Amino acid sequence: MRDDIMEKKSNFDLTSKSTFSNETEVFTSRSFAALLAKNLVPHSHIKIANNYMIVKKVFKFQAVMSRISNTEKLLLNKYNFNTLEFTTAKQIYEELELLQKWSFSKDERLKRDADEIIEIRTRELKFIIASRYATISNEIYKGYLALESYFEEISKFRQA
Repeated sequence: MRDDIMEKKSNFDLTSKSTFSNETEVFTSRSFAALLAKNLVPHSHIKIANNYMIVKKVFKFQAVMSRISNTEKLLLNKYNFNTLEFTTAKQIYEELELLQKWSFSKDERLKRDADEIIEIRTRELKFIIASRYATISNEIYKGYLALESYFEEISKFRQA
């Protein structure tokens, strides 16, 4: 009976392991996105994720805005954040955790900046996907995949 089960077992892996994972590690980058999604997620993140998923399903990012402006880059630099194309998955998860905390802060300026940063990240992600990942030149910088995974986890319009 055990051989029957093993024979029917699928080799398809639902999770995507990071570049630095080995076969013995079970905790993957997808797991981090799921953990972040289980936190108290701000309404602004859910709204942006839902919008992103709808646009992804309907329009497939054929029409997209250009790169982010210098003012938006200055806001990212203010908090020592790289642009999305030069961000690792670990950095984006740490950033998302900070943005979640800041969204529930009592400081209105910090809340506003957190919401603006998540919108900037969404525009960056749309641009990277619309350009068919041509701006990504190094396999270490996979922050855009981590951000997309986070959006899929918190959105009510998941990919089927």
